[in-house]
Amino acid sequence: MDSEVTLLAQSAGATLVTLMATDAWQRLRDGITQLWRRTQPERAETVAAELTVCREDVLAAAAADDQETLDELRLQWQGSVRRLLVARPAAVEELRALLDQLDPGGSAARQITQHATASGQARVYQAGRDQHIAER
Repeated sequence: MDSEVTLLAQSAGATLVTLMATDAWQRLRDGITQLWRRTQPERAETVAAELTVCREDVLAAAAADDQETLDELRLQWQGSVRRLLVARPAAVEELRALLDQLDPGGSAARQITQHATASGQARVYQAGRDQHIAER
């Protein structure tokens, strides 16, 4: 169960941060707040406030193309979700269902970011999936 919780928390952290900058923001905030309200009601309002502050950070980082901050925010939420799931294992299925509802194709968790630098005569070939190179 521990590896399942870790993987789910990783997926949740990535999905939350990605969806904070989309039109799904309000549904995300409501869904995560409700999850906490059912599992750890004493923390629900704090989590709601953290979500709001985090969204502001996500929007600013995205506008500045600050991947380091976005990665830190993903890790922050990954840790929060993991702690919740360890404390309340029954929340695993509820969180999984919420993530499926918010991001049906799982696209947020599979977001790919690549950076490359080439100099001189060097070439860089990058692909998020398939890549076909036909040089002659």
